[in-house]
Amino acid sequence: MSNAISALNGASAAGFVTLREEGLRGMITLRADLGDKALAAALNSHCGTSVPAQRKCVQAGPITVAWMSPDELMIFCAYGDAPKLAADLRAALAGTHHLVEVVSDARAVFSLSGAAWRDVIAKLAPVDLDGFGAGDIRRTRFAQVAAAFWATGDDQVEIMCFRSVGQYMFDLLRLSSTPGSEVSYYAG
Repeated sequence: MSNAISALNGASAAGFVTLREEGLRGMITLRADLGDKALAAALNSHCGTSVPAQRKCVQAGPITVAWMSPDELMIFCAYGDAPKLAADLRAALAGTHHLVEVVSDARAVFSLSGAAWRDVIAKLAPVDLDGFGAGDIRRTRFAQVAAAFWATGDDQVEIMCFRSVGQYMFDLLRLSSTPGSEVSYYAG
């Protein structure tokens, strides 16, 4: 059996923010009627969370549940916990229309740390970041790449993209955080 490795093996870069590939992360995509009581009960029982509001994330310990679309959630957990958690959710949702799949190996996650992370994203994505804070999530494009990003604190954001474009995303973020290229639009 092969050993799992992340897209870029923990690559990092220091610019006017710190960029880091976050390594292996458990990810489960869950598609269902987000208003279904069975879904709410399954999330409460197995994730310790409620169904997040539109464009929000909710967290309970090591599990984060993110709203991705009107019928889709992404569940983040420890890499090794994803298969069992997915199986538990499938069992809890038996009899309802749903899809639960582990997508951990199909995605890459990066973090930007530092007060100017909004300026890095503003260079790459057509998103208004005024008022965007911890617990908020957006799906968009970073240059030519589909991605989602969510704030984990005032000075940190995480970005998820397909693993196949992980190197491209890393290079975009590294270049956009090069010292001397600051735009200081969001800097206070």
